[in-house]
Amino acid sequence: MRAATNWRLLLAGQSPAGRSDPDHVRELLAAPGGMAEVFHTFNLALALAVEAAADDLHVLARRAAADERAGFREVLAPVVQALAEVVAGRPRVAVDLLTGLGEEVERVGGVRVEREIIQDTLARALVDTGRHARAADLLHHRTTTRRHHTYEDLLLAVRPQPRTAVPAQGLGTRTAP
Repeated sequence: MRAATNWRLLLAGQSPAGRSDPDHVRELLAAPGGMAEVFHTFNLALALAVEAAADDLHVLARRAAADERAGFREVLAPVVQALAEVVAGRPRVAVDLLTGLGEEVERVGGVRVEREIIQDTLARALVDTGRHARAADLLHHRTTTRRHHTYEDLLLAVRPQPRTAVPAQGLGTRTAP
């Protein structure tokens, strides 16, 4: 839950709280059963994304792509790769990866929140590539037909470009305690 909340905060240009230790996340992934379910592995990937651990995300995406289980290969691998691309400042690649998934994101499991996080990541990448109308269309239902969170409005806001390419859009930057 912490990783999901922190990733959403970063996507909306906010500072995360209660960060994860990347070494601990790596240990969890490497342990027997560390990738038992798509849902759990997705949340560990979010923890790595919050920490701007692009290299770890690339490794995890390759591992998921080589997994014999279809959900890992067909859904989790492109989602994790997209997280790595966003963290590395390549939102166009993330857009391509996530757009191709369509309704397959349902296979991530969990509840609506997990699917919305993937949608939020796509929306942020669309905004960061100048495709504001497409991002707004993507989130239209959420922002017009139900009570929604302020972060969903922030997600669609244009943010000033950072001076450095990595980490992109302030993702993964650390703040002093």
